Amino acid sequence: MQCKSGLVWVFMLLAFCVKAQNVVQESTPITIGESLRIDSKIMAESRQINIYLPAEFNKEEAKKYGVVYLLDGGLDEDFVHTTGLVQYANFPWIQHLPPVIVVGIVNTDRKRDMTFPTRVINEKNKFPTSGGSARFIDFLEKEVIALVKERYQISGPSYLIGQSLAGLLATEVMMTKPSLFDNYIIVSPSIWWDNGSILKREVSELSQLKANVYLAVGKEGLAPCEEPHVMEVDVNLLAEKIKAKLPKETRFYFDYLPAENHATIGHQAMYNAIRWLASKP
Repeated sequence: MQCKSGLVWVFMLLAFCVKAQNVVQESTPITIGESLRIDSKIMAESRQINIYLPAEFNKEEAKKYGVVYLLDGGLDEDFVHTTGLVQYANFPWIQHLPPVIVVGIVNTDRKRDMTFPTRVINEKNKFPTSGGSARFIDFLEKEVIALVKERYQISGPSYLIGQSLAGLLATEVMMTKPSLFDNYIIVSPSIWWDNGSILKREVSELSQLKANVYLAVGKEGLAPCEEPHVMEVDVNLLAEKIKAKLPKETRFYFDYLPAENHATIGHQAMYNAIRWLASKP
């Protein structure tokens, strides 16, 4: 009797296995865009950018799109979760964003590209390749943005998103080339770099700024630098500096998120920024 019972279980298991093998008929990759290589003359290296295209995108149609330029835009960085957030914000029942293209700029040497030269000896020793932000901004403007405009139908708002060191870079762009983007989303910028020298810069360009600026920081504590710097204090000082220089018609929002730290703030801040940008002035 036990033998017959065992055979029944064997046949049932075999039947289940055969059925399971027949369930999947075909496997199709999920595609949300494309990845491009740029042989950069400015950077003297090959650079990769990841492109998210709206579901409705069609190169043959005349419809034009805004663009989100995302620093730290690798697949193992912020590209995937940011494109998901953009897609969500574009749903017809949400409508926080129009359909936009997302351009994720993949890092090769983040410390080099996101920082301006430092006078702090310890930072020079720890990050010997640092200080290349001016060249990276040139690359962003003259090669990345130029390529995107040439390859896709571009019109409407542009956005720059950066967090941490990338937030420092976004802050530098806003201060030195404020008209390059229509919207700046700056999250937990590393203002401590070069002992906070960016807070001492004369930034007359900000008085001409017409872009919307969203700035966020969490409860993040001491920065990883030689001189004592508290992240939220530094970013508060940056907020005051920006507010003092901006023309009255420019929209600015400072978002303090005490429930978030430096690791967790990114996604929440980006969502808050998108909602704020969608709200009426």
